[in-house]
Amino acid sequence: MLSCDICGETVTSEPDMKTHLLIVHMENEVICPFCKLSGVNYDEMCFHIETAHCEQNELERNFERINAIQYGTSDNRKDNTLQCRTEVNSDCDQPLYDCPMCGLICTNYRILQEHVDLHLEESNFGQGMDRIQCSRDLELAHQLQQEEDRKRRSEESRQEMEEFQKLRRQYGLDNSGGYKQQQLRNMEIEVNRGRMHPSEFHRRKADMMESLAIGIDDGKTKTSGIIEALCRYYQNAATDVKRVWFSAVVDHFHSSFGDKGWGCGYRNFQMLLSSLLQNDVYDGCLKGMSVPCIPKIQSMIEDAWKEGFDPQGASQLNNRLQGTKAWIGACEVYTLLTSLRVKCHIVDFHKATGPLGTHPRLFEWILNYYSSEREGGPKVVCTSKPPIYLQHQGHSRTVVGIEERKNRTLCLLIFDPGCPSREMQKLLKQDMEASSLKQLRKFVGNLKHKQYQIVAVEGVLSSEEKVARRQASQVFTAEKIP
Repeated sequence: MLSCDICGETVTSEPDMKTHLLIVHMENEVICPFCKLSGVNYDEMCFHIETAHCEQNELERNFERINAIQYGTSDNRKDNTLQCRTEVNSDCDQPLYDCPMCGLICTNYRILQEHVDLHLEESNFGQGMDRIQCSRDLELAHQLQQEEDRKRRSEESRQEMEEFQKLRRQYGLDNSGGYKQQQLRNMEIEVNRGRMHPSEFHRRKADMMESLAIGIDDGKTKTSGIIEALCRYYQNAATDVKRVWFSAVVDHFHSSFGDKGWGCGYRNFQMLLSSLLQNDVYDGCLKGMSVPCIPKIQSMIEDAWKEGFDPQGASQLNNRLQGTKAWIGACEVYTLLTSLRVKCHIVDFHKATGPLGTHPRLFEWILNYYSSEREGGPKVVCTSKPPIYLQHQGHSRTVVGIEERKNRTLCLLIFDPGCPSREMQKLLKQDMEASSLKQLRKFVGNLKHKQYQIVAVEGVLSSEEKVARRQASQVFTAEKIP
């Protein structure tokens, strides 16, 4: 931008300035803006201003810079300032100057200069204060953000701890005691509610202490003879079933006061072991054993860990099961069986293989496990195959057979440790009704958990095979289907 030295007008280029000078100043009478000198040409007027009014001219340039800073390029402001600077008192020829910042009129340019300097000092001070205030605001905002972050981290930490404690309680790792403590506590509740006589409490307590001392299950939750009764039933009834395969003889065990809510894995191991103990094939590795009580099973798993089986699983459970309500699953059952030289393997049905989240491949695998020949043969097949341990999130059960129905669908027959003895004993009746089988039957549409794992027994391990499997369990792997 170029500024006219005579009137202060600003233009954008030199040609525009020449046009301005020609039209405004050359063709019209040139008058000095400071002392009203006239009658001279443009060059003479410039020389006059530079020699006679150099200080006033410098002050005017300062005014222009101040106006540009304070008021931008407002045409109204420039016109008013120029007019005030060139006004003359009617009684004298002395020019008047107005302050471009506050409008104060001065008759002496030095006084105006000092006055303007005060404005500039105040402006600099105000800007400094603004910077200080801005710095303080930023510091305050930073502190508030830090406090907000601290509160958020504290809340996240609290929630994580609550979830962790919830999981510990859910999986029996909250140091609230194990089987013995829960059994006594629940029996005391029954006494206080009038549902158990004190004498019954003391009798059961004595029986429990004896069972824990010898490490053998007291059999109070056991129901035997169900497989035999089912074989008889299917021979004479179940007309909608084409063929049915059963496992070897197996006893049903259900949860008690001591393990209700967490003991399903242990009860299913008892079912599986009860079948193996009645099978001569496993005499070599299980000879002299009885079905152990739950605390004894916990001790046996800990011993397997000490041998070197499944170190990762042991670490997850803090190498301790006794005195806790810790859940066990397919890995712990595999570890315990392998440590006893029982040959088995885990099959992981890790995702659905049918519509609506179903697992038809699981049913097919179990059918192939129990049936060597699909065509021909009797309707009811009692095999020598041990039952299958079936695990899903939050629960486990035992598969004791499978139906192939006349409409070509498959149906598993399952022992659930959550089913009490009084219900299971209905299956022992000579005139058993078909409705009693409802608690055993599970069709493809009934099993819709995201993942299922099974432990299937295959025979007996040699000592060398046991050592090899112990070494392989350092990194646990399972057969995956699909």
